Amino acid sequence: MLAPYLDQIKAHADPDRGEQMAAYHKVDRPYLGVANPVLNDLTKAWRQELDVPARVELAGALWQTNIHEGRVAAAKLLTQARIRPDDAAWDLLKSWLPDFDAWAVADHACMAMQKRLSADPTRLDQVEHWTTSDHMWTRRAAMVATLPWTKQNHPKPDDLMRRDRILGWAASYVPDRDWFIQKSIAWWLRELSKHDPDRVIAFLNTHGADMKPFARKEAGKFLKGQLE
Repeated sequence: MLAPYLDQIKAHADPDRGEQMAAYHKVDRPYLGVANPVLNDLTKAWRQELDVPARVELAGALWQTNIHEGRVAAAKLLTQARIRPDDAAWDLLKSWLPDFDAWAVADHACMAMQKRLSADPTRLDQVEHWTTSDHMWTRRAAMVATLPWTKQNHPKPDDLMRRDRILGWAASYVPDRDWFIQKSIAWWLRELSKHDPDRVIAFLNTHGADMKPFARKEAGKFLKGQLE
């Protein structure tokens, strides 16, 4: 099943661009030099022609290639609000966590995870286990995959509880000095500040002094004049 789809990606390969991408991402894997808009168009067409089991199967095969564009395309295949049933897609996405080793691939996979968590918020019980992982990228995924809870303008009571729960995870990350972890805290807080500034102000007043300066600054980007 994999070959014809991988061939479609390879048809757009640009070796010079691939070398630039390899230098930029600094992770040792093949880079074909295919632009994201091309992958968007390809995966959109594939989603329309394949049923859910076939999409999950193809996504799994593309991920296993370890090709940068293959992994990005795998994530894009599963980045869709409505996938029914979606348990197999969620299980596949979770199985990728140990392979996360670079922000671009991880972020695309987390975007797919966002859709599955929004579809079934009870999965946050599983995500909570990620927060204590020995694997930095898995810990980071707990924040990036839950970004939908920063964006509701009119959250329901259950969503406010989930928002506070995830803020608790962020607070537990504050002592972690890893740049990517600090960045994930800042990203979550910055996005939340657009919709719920009071919670972010309270968080920063309590934990901001212990965050890395760059993360504290980014978290409060939209709160100038409102912090203590």
